[in-house]
Amino acid sequence: MSEPAPSGAPRPAPAALLFPGPAVNRRATAAFARPVRMSGPEGPWDRVREAVARHGSVVVHARLADWLPPDLEDPGLRPVLGRDYARFRSMTHHQVRSRFVASRLLLKHVACAVVEASVESVELAYKPGGRPYMRGLDQIDISLSHTENLLLAGLTRRGWIGVDAEAKDRPMLGLGTEHQVCTPYESHTLAQIAEERRNAALVRLWTLKEAYSKAIGQGMRFRFTEFGFGPRDRAVQQVLRPDGAPGTGDEWAFHTCLVDRAYTVSVALYDAGFGDTSDTAAATMLDAGLIDALVSDAAGDAG
Repeated sequence: MSEPAPSGAPRPAPAALLFPGPAVNRRATAAFARPVRMSGPEGPWDRVREAVARHGSVVVHARLADWLPPDLEDPGLRPVLGRDYARFRSMTHHQVRSRFVASRLLLKHVACAVVEASVESVELAYKPGGRPYMRGLDQIDISLSHTENLLLAGLTRRGWIGVDAEAKDRPMLGLGTEHQVCTPYESHTLAQIAEERRNAALVRLWTLKEAYSKAIGQGMRFRFTEFGFGPRDRAVQQVLRPDGAPGTGDEWAFHTCLVDRAYTVSVALYDAGFGDTSDTAAATMLDAGLIDALVSDAAGDAG
C-alpha cells in the first residue's frame, strides 16, 4: 500500500519505489553525520539539533538501560506515551515491554528536541504496516530500530529516512539466510569475499535492505532478493537491480557504520527535492487548533 510522503506529496506506486527510473541529476543533499550517542532524556540535545541544522538529518543511538524507566508501572508514562500507552499495557513479556517503552521514549525525545516541543504534546502514530510518524509534523520523517541492548532512531527534514541495526556477529551465513536475502549479483560478489568476512558482509546487506524498505514505507513486503547493494568498498552506494544494474539515482544516499563496536547500523536517506526546511519548531509547523487538540488528547488520556 502506498503512503503519503512526509512533505505531503504522494509516494510512488510500489513498483516505482524499488526502481524509480533513470538516475536523476540531483545529488542527495543531506550528508551523513556520525550517529549521536544519547544517554537519557536529560540530554544534552544540542548535538542532535546541531546535526539536523548542519546535515538536515540525524541518527541517535542509545543503550536500552539508559532509556528504561525505573518503574514500568509508573502512571507518569501515560501522558508521555499517549496513545501507545494502551498498547504498552497490553504487553505481558517483560523484555518486549521494556524495549517498546524505551524505544518510544527515545524516538519521541529526539523528535521533540528538534521541533522544540514537549513529549506530552506530540503524538506518535503509525501508518499501515507499522511505520511510525509524528502526528501533525509532516515536515519531518522518522524511523526506529532496536536489537539486543541497542536503540536506534533516525530523523530527517529533507525527505524519507530508514534505519536498521543488527549485532555485527549475528550468524547468518550457512543458515539459508543468504538465499532469502541476496540477489544473483550479491551472491556473486559475496562469494568473492574472504570467508572470515563473509558473514559480516551479509549482515551489512541485511541492514541496508531493512533500512531502505523502512524508508520507502514497505517494510518487508518486497522480497529482499528483488533489490540489492554493491560491495562495501564502492564509493557511492545505490540500490541495484538483481543483475547489479543501477536501480536508483543520486536522490538516495546510504551509509553503514559500527556502533559501540558491536552493532552494524545502516541508514537509507531519500532527498525528496523540496529543499531544506530549517524551521521545524512545532509552533510554526502545527496550527494552533491542532496543537490544542493534541494537548487535549494527552490530557484526556492522563485522566
